[in-house]
Amino acid sequence: MLGVVAGFAMAAGAGAQAPSAMALATKVDAHYNHLHSLTAHFTERYRGMGIDRTETGTLTLSKPGRMRWEYDAPSGKIFVLDGKYAVSYTPGDSQALRTPAKQLDDLRSPLRFLLGHTEIAKELNGLTMTLVSGGYTLSGVPKGMEQTVQSIGITVDAAGQILGMRIAQTDGAETNFAFSDIRENVSPPDSEFEFTPPPGVTIIDGVAPI
Repeated sequence: MLGVVAGFAMAAGAGAQAPSAMALATKVDAHYNHLHSLTAHFTERYRGMGIDRTETGTLTLSKPGRMRWEYDAPSGKIFVLDGKYAVSYTPGDSQALRTPAKQLDDLRSPLRFLLGHTEIAKELNGLTMTLVSGGYTLSGVPKGMEQTVQSIGITVDAAGQILGMRIAQTDGAETNFAFSDIRENVSPPDSEFEFTPPPGVTIIDGVAPI
């Protein structure tokens, strides 16, 4: 979610009028509410609690409410949400952690914006918009996550496509996602959202790590 931004940046520099925060949020909603699936390469950077970690991989999303984060760095790490349960597994662990979707409080959960059927203006309190390199950033405080998340910034291009997301936590930690190589309506198979534990690995109920 970055090749199209160069032309947009030129247009913005030429004096194109910026939309309002509400108008842009509506445009983003319209873009994603008509999609049924997408895949993208992601770069995820987490900084906090003395940790500065960058991971990469492929994100696959499909309605209703399914997502798969398949990491290539570190290889084998996976996070799968089948719509009812999320399972998180890191290679070398003897257990995979399962969490009911309704109880999920994971930093990847705000990516539900990419699944559509949401209204950004209603999801984020105090919605604001700023002009940034390559597009705009919509920012606000996510409803229901006020105790853990200080703000979310969603960076989009002129067409309303999401290029990145910044999640600032109340403890000072920050996670940034950048998306590229985006393909929409790719119709992934159902098996993409199923987790089969490796030999010797058991699934237990727990809370997924960052």
